[in-house]
Amino acid sequence: MKKAITLIFLTSLVFVQAQNTQEYFLKADRFFKANVTNGRVAYTDIKADPAPLHELLKKAKDITVSTSDENTYQAFWINTYNLLVINGIVNNYPLKSPLDVAGFFDKKKHEVGGENITLNDIENKLLRGNFPSESRFHFVLVCAGLGCPPIIASAYKPNTLDAQLQQQTVKAINNPNFIKVNKNKVKVSQIFEWYKGDFTQNGKNLVDYLNIYKKEKLSEKSKVSYYPYDWTLNEVK
Repeated sequence: MKKAITLIFLTSLVFVQAQNTQEYFLKADRFFKANVTNGRVAYTDIKADPAPLHELLKKAKDITVSTSDENTYQAFWINTYNLLVINGIVNNYPLKSPLDVAGFFDKKKHEVGGENITLNDIENKLLRGNFPSESRFHFVLVCAGLGCPPIIASAYKPNTLDAQLQQQTVKAINNPNFIKVNKNKVKVSQIFEWYKGDFTQNGKNLVDYLNIYKKEKLSEKSKVSYYPYDWTLNEVK
């Protein structure tokens, strides 16, 4: 009898947790749709009415996800990272760059997902650390600077995650302002320098990696260099 009661209790917990997670994705989707336009964030509007953002992060505090459900885990942490970045900007707005806030990425702790962690922890420990072969994270985690690939006006969801990761990676790598090609000279974001190991796994070089996603393939003789990262705030003007 006790075993049956315990099983029912655990099943109920799993069901409630799944409902909470699903609601979180739905509300995050509404938030991004309402506050993101053409890859820029309406920080002024969010600052005027931060309640929806605060409600989302309150929900995120009590949600726990497991790496055993990869898509749910990754979607949760990608959305949560982007929401925490927005919240950090709003809390200090107006400002010109996330770097204007000391410790924005590596010192400020956030209580989310049953953790007390920094933005860098989410990126490097929970996502890159647990899924080292998934380089596409770099095209969906948005740091609030214009140098990042643009934030999208929707949430990342478990059932569409792979397609969303692929779409954003293809879009970034085929954007002439992000990958700048002049004959055999290719200038790329410093993201590819800072995280070079993520893009050169299994014996690939950077040109090999880019050509996986480039519609117009680069020459194998291309010379790669890096242009300075633009930390200017990605705000709606």
